[in-house]
Amino acid sequence: METAEEELIQFEKQWNKAIVGNNVDEIAKFMSADWIIVGSDGITTKSAFLDSVRSGVVKHNRMDAEEMTVKVYENTGIVISLGTSAGAYNDQSFELYEWSSSTYIKKDQKWQCISTMVTAATQKTA
Repeated sequence: METAEEELIQFEKQWNKAIVGNNVDEIAKFMSADWIIVGSDGITTKSAFLDSVRSGVVKHNRMDAEEMTVKVYENTGIVISLGTSAGAYNDQSFELYEWSSSTYIKKDQKWQCISTMVTAATQKTA
């Protein structure tokens, strides 16, 4: 049987795959109705994020994590990851190496992300 931590890791990986697929309906399945993402430019709502994907303003071709720390407390989970988000924004390519922290709740036996926060990470040097 899968632990709650393993379940949440798989959920996060599936969400990343949906984001790379740029399929709004699939992406939305992973988010609560009131999901927000917080970055250097402030807070973006679920509807604003999905609208930007739907319109093609934001397109992802990569979303992965090389490090992931997961904590689960009853029906609440936190995933902190370090990885790369890449694609195009307004037809300008981007590749961001970033830390992300996502908070999840488990409702009706299903995880949903309620908030995500991203911040730039320092590139590793060889």
